[in-house]
Amino acid sequence: MAAAPVWSVDPRTGKQREQVAVEATPQEVDQAVRAAHAARGALADRTVRAAFLRTAADLLAEAEEHLVEAADAETALGPVRLTGELARTCYQLRAFADIVDEGAFLGVVIDHPDATATPPVPDLRRYKIPLGVVAVYSASNFPFAFSVPGGDTASALAAGCPVVVKAHPDHPATSELVAATIRRAAERHGLPEGVLGLVHGFEAGVELVRHPLVTAAGFTGSVRGGRALFDAAAARPVPIPFHGELGSLNPVVITEDAAAERPDAIGTGLAGSMTLGVGQFCVKPGLVFAPRGAAGDALVKTLTAAVSDTEAGVLLDHRMRDNFVAGVAERAQLPDVEAPVTPGAGSDHTVAPGFLTVPAARLAEEGAHDLLLEECFGPVTVLARYDSAADVTAVLSRLPGNLTATVHLSEAEAAGQGRAAELLTELTPLAGRVLVNGWPTGVAVAPAQHHGGPYPATTSTSTSVGGTAIERWLRPVTYQTTPEALLPPELRDDNPLGLPRRYDGRLEN
Repeated sequence: MAAAPVWSVDPRTGKQREQVAVEATPQEVDQAVRAAHAARGALADRTVRAAFLRTAADLLAEAEEHLVEAADAETALGPVRLTGELARTCYQLRAFADIVDEGAFLGVVIDHPDATATPPVPDLRRYKIPLGVVAVYSASNFPFAFSVPGGDTASALAAGCPVVVKAHPDHPATSELVAATIRRAAERHGLPEGVLGLVHGFEAGVELVRHPLVTAAGFTGSVRGGRALFDAAAARPVPIPFHGELGSLNPVVITEDAAAERPDAIGTGLAGSMTLGVGQFCVKPGLVFAPRGAAGDALVKTLTAAVSDTEAGVLLDHRMRDNFVAGVAERAQLPDVEAPVTPGAGSDHTVAPGFLTVPAARLAEEGAHDLLLEECFGPVTVLARYDSAADVTAVLSRLPGNLTATVHLSEAEAAGQGRAAELLTELTPLAGRVLVNGWPTGVAVAPAQHHGGPYPATTSTSTSVGGTAIERWLRPVTYQTTPEALLPPELRDDNPLGLPRRYDGRLEN
């Protein structure tokens, strides 16, 4: 049987643009993984690795016009958004190059023998080494930042791990262009093409996570797809780490005092956050607690006006559009649910933003309204109108894990008055990032960033954004009573590589 073709599709029209590739056979997946496995030694030199990452960033930036044009044709995300996303991606590659140069990620710890300790301590030297070939599953909504050149790929390469990417079907042409660009960067530094493999097709993705030479995987996508791959990774004869980002509701609590103090600012900010990128952000605020009464009504009035003024938009593909239209219709039909601005279909290829309201007490009860506690991908949010703090607590206690949780406080509450501290205590167990008086859309690439959270937000405790993302692709190893001449240079007393380390309990830089 001939391999199925892979087409690039214009989401603005639903029409096929061009055939980009064919779906990879099991043999082709095997070839890509084996080529990556053979490239491990070529990535061992940290100086070469860092230079490679910087060159990849430079070449991607040089190809900006061509790459943005291709990505826009496949995603309809627009040149402005995509130009910014590509710049973020290049910054991320350079940031990981800096991390590789610094070397602190290796976590070098040296303890010399101490016969006076109980029990005695032998000579112990610990650092981290790369796991091996990493499988990366691209996301639909970020064709650069969470795709072929994104954080999973950048952090894995920085760790010294070759990568095989399973391209997302929503932007296959962009994936091919980016992969070719990164391979050109590899070639400039004498690295084999196999440091970055690329395969297409659903079955190829399944074959990839099961391949015995794949040592870890990174995924961004749906709960259903991510959980299936997570289970496959765990069911292997040799299970592997699976770092999946699966879904998030990203709850927001607006206190009554905050709503009374600045209803217009909060209403406008919420409208902008929930419709940003046509609501296709993993950190979109999907459940918002707003008080009943005059303060909450004023906020809803502003939100209604702002969302009503937001134009319909194109989702990433027609399957997502169909799911969104059906999903919001099902939610809107539930008892006591109202739609101040009705979300749903726009033209034949667009969706109209909107939001739903429901009494918070409905969400505290197990039943049909549980649907409102599930992520709905697209420009919609649910406002849970509450009467008391107990209403909010009751619903929060039912929520699964999230990437983010947000609270909007009044000026006095932000200064420590009221139950602001209690709210933060309630929200912290729910999410990996807790915001005060902000909006979760927009994830800065910074050392202190954490983009992850309790399941189903992610399947591990790690982050996929920020410098510590590199830790996912490393494992520690300790050498005991090993002669100096046999030690890796990273662990020798004279520190020939000039690495930051902890030496006999003292932190050295």
